Amino acid sequence: MQFGVGIRTGFLKRRLVKAVTLAAVACWGSLQGTAAGAVSENNPTSQMVDSGSFGVFTNGKRVATETFSIHQSSLGSSVTSEFKSEAGTDKAAQSSELQLTGTGELKSYEWKESSPGQSQAIVVPNQDFLIERFTNRPEEKQHEQPFLLPPSTSILDDYFFVQREVLAWKYLATSCRQEKGQVECPLKQNTQMGTINAHSHTSAPVTLQFSGREKISLHGVERELIRLDMKSESGDWSLWLDDQLKLQRILNPAEGMEVVRD
Repeated sequence: MQFGVGIRTGFLKRRLVKAVTLAAVACWGSLQGTAAGAVSENNPTSQMVDSGSFGVFTNGKRVATETFSIHQSSLGSSVTSEFKSEAGTDKAAQSSELQLTGTGELKSYEWKESSPGQSQAIVVPNQDFLIERFTNRPEEKQHEQPFLLPPSTSILDDYFFVQREVLAWKYLATSCRQEKGQVECPLKQNTQMGTINAHSHTSAPVTLQFSGREKISLHGVERELIRLDMKSESGDWSLWLDDQLKLQRILNPAEGMEVVRD
């Protein structure tokens, strides 16, 4: 089943400007006009559109927590996150901040590791492409990694699962529509998107597809959620979002990894 651009745009303007999808308004330019009533260019007040934490589990044991927040204004949006491991002797601590323009293009992405190492990286536009500057130690000379990719490329780092929520919004905003109060997408139709992993200094395409609605148990309660499946070179992931488009669960069966919203 195919949907035309006009139908998609109408759907997005009518239905996606709620709760968490205010961030999609800021990120994806086709929705920008619908936010004008809440935030104007003369009053670029930042609004919280999602926040919380994800528990990261390996083989059923909680090993880490990601705490995140997403803000938007008429000038763009920001996604901040902190990741801390809860297992092992060398506990990991990382943070990231993703800044997007009002049309959803990358302003900057900054990643830092404070434990066990002291690495950092930043990705910024460089004319029509992107460049990453990074160091593995504070005293080390800065390295540069160019990417022949446009600023519309998505960031998809290793330990920041909220970035998968933002990627899911981008997919839904460009591939789906609203029908009888529910999100509907072409079933099992693959959509490819470009991504950059700043932590590993690499880029790779990922493929997303809508796999219907599915009933799963979360925190002992059965819920019917939207399921998206994402395939990449690093593995296959399943994502579940609620009807407010908030990410609730991520599963990577091959690695025994599950991520659940607290």
